[in-house]
Amino acid sequence: MSRPRIVIVGAGFAGYRTARTLSRLTRGRAHITLLNPTDYFLYLPLLPQVAAGILEPRRVTVSLSDTLPRVRLVLGGADRIDLDERTVHYTGPEGEEGTLAYDRLVLAAGSVNKLLPIPGVAEHAHGFRGLPEALYLRDHVTRQVELAAAADDPKTSAARCTFVVVGAGYTGTEVAAHGQMFTDAQVRRHPLRRGMRPRWMLLDVAPRVLPEMDPKLSATADRVLRQRGVDVRMGTSVKEATHDGVLLTDGEFVDTRTLVWCVGVRPDPLVESLGLPMEKGRLLVDPQLQVPGRPEVFSCGDVAAVPDLEKPGAYTPMTAQHAWRQGRIAAENVAASLGLGGTRKPYRHRDLGFVVDLGGAKAAANPLGVTLSGVPAGAVTRGYHLAAMPGNRVRVAADWLLDAVLPRQAVQLGLVRSWSVPLDTSSPEVARVPGGPGQQQETSARSGPGAAIEADTHGGGTGAGSEGARAGDEPAKGRPGPAPAGPRPGSGSGPAVLRRFESDTAKGRPDDGAPGDHPGSASAVLRPSESDTAKGRPHGGATTAGPGGDPAKPHPGGESAKNQPGGEPARNQPGGEPARNQPGGEPAKNQPGGEPAKNQPGGEPAKNQPGGEPAKNQPGGEPVEEQSGGGVGGGRDVSGPAPPDDQPPPGPGTSPGPVKRTDVPDDSAKGDS
Repeated sequence: MSRPRIVIVGAGFAGYRTARTLSRLTRGRAHITLLNPTDYFLYLPLLPQVAAGILEPRRVTVSLSDTLPRVRLVLGGADRIDLDERTVHYTGPEGEEGTLAYDRLVLAAGSVNKLLPIPGVAEHAHGFRGLPEALYLRDHVTRQVELAAAADDPKTSAARCTFVVVGAGYTGTEVAAHGQMFTDAQVRRHPLRRGMRPRWMLLDVAPRVLPEMDPKLSATADRVLRQRGVDVRMGTSVKEATHDGVLLTDGEFVDTRTLVWCVGVRPDPLVESLGLPMEKGRLLVDPQLQVPGRPEVFSCGDVAAVPDLEKPGAYTPMTAQHAWRQGRIAAENVAASLGLGGTRKPYRHRDLGFVVDLGGAKAAANPLGVTLSGVPAGAVTRGYHLAAMPGNRVRVAADWLLDAVLPRQAVQLGLVRSWSVPLDTSSPEVARVPGGPGQQQETSARSGPGAAIEADTHGGGTGAGSEGARAGDEPAKGRPGPAPAGPRPGSGSGPAVLRRFESDTAKGRPDDGAPGDHPGSASAVLRPSESDTAKGRPHGGATTAGPGGDPAKPHPGGESAKNQPGGEPARNQPGGEPARNQPGGEPAKNQPGGEPAKNQPGGEPAKNQPGGEPAKNQPGGEPVEEQSGGGVGGGRDVSGPAPPDDQPPPGPGTSPGPVKRTDVPDDSAKGDS
């Protein structure tokens, strides 16, 4: 008899606990498959400490493969569930599609950022639901403080040091509390000019901080925030977000470059497509966490509307505490439905209290209904987190100890850019990447190591350059796309890096050849700049020798070169197929003799194009012939114009520079800057 197949969608608090409990209960008597976009479980309550530089990112993640024995991990996001066929269709991280068949299905897809119809928020704000968003916020806040310290304009400096957090719930309160401490520590070591101090604002339409918690906890948190310098404004929210700041509902305009969106969460939209009874976007289940009418489907966590047996007529709130405990009950009931142990039981849980970490030794906690504040609350809070974490306890404790005795390292790693963590993403735990599944990639934006900093520095909006960062929209600044790069003034060289083919390097082949083959040459083989292409400007300037000294086509008896008379037009040339301009992808195939080195910044096109000048001194072959109109012939040994007197001939150990034409004025620099 074949083993039953169990598929779990999502590895948050509910999904991870379900998989771990099922692995223990079934002991190999069932096929357990866990579908999740990442290979780790994220301990979300400690995410604000990652953004504040207290904990390293891996401290709050737990490896799924290492901690879930007898569970098969499949990386991907669920796209569609066929309840009749009992299959789950998903898309992997590299765009591959797959299908998982099941006998029992556990839906624990979790929640995503909640958007409100406020103008400009989707373009300029960033959420705080995943590790990429926390890493981005840490870099962004550090960058804004450093830019503010260097700014000459007091207004600009004040705007960069103003950070607006919307939502005074659990997450928003901790982000504001830790953020104020983080920026104050930076300013103590690198004071701002004119005695400025970073300003954090916490906004919410609710009448008090932490409105869903005990009033005593709320009062404690409010007092700590105000003493620390956080501008707490209740009954106030954002009316509109713009490039330069946010307009509040009370009419005040706040100049800022940072808008953190923590207004709440909504269930993952996946469950809405099932056509099953819903309750405020959550899938209705019975107290045994089973979907009515679908005995093979269970659901728990934020996507499930679980009846609260302690409060008849109500549903359990979307908290990590409930999700963690529902995961255990779901696993036990799934195993019981397969005859693998135990009996079904309803979910019943009474809240044992909450803890809120306010940074340093400050916290607010009410374990078992006992209200605590100050150092005792801080000790209880950290002890609870260590006990609740399924792994990394020693590493987390070590980071806390180091943070208590050593200053924090405020540096920009630049690993996550603004466009990769848009607020409207349906999967906040995964950063958007160039060329990702289902994403339209355009070629009109800039990219490169400095794109994120450029977006933050020059009018990138309150969300640090995230304008237009919606899936499928055209890229904005700081989003993937090629950047035209020209020679640096006075350097006498082209782009900083021109890599040789790995095959040539591995073989020890000398990098000698035609002008333009060497990194020090201003006429290196580059892709045409977008500005030239858009204006219809003829592309001229660079030579065309293949990397590693391979001769350029055409030669006698050889194949006609692309974009030559009678040949196929080259890619990225007028009339040809556009190049694949994705970061890390293939460059334009417009060079005779082979493909150019990958990852070259955009610049001048190769010569030997119609209307351009033919290349000279091709290594390993005969000089190419200049035809009328600038074309390249294929059979006669006719040399082009000789180089000027100040041009040294190429030879052993010499890196030939660009060849100047003597028959026309030298205007090669026009349009390249």
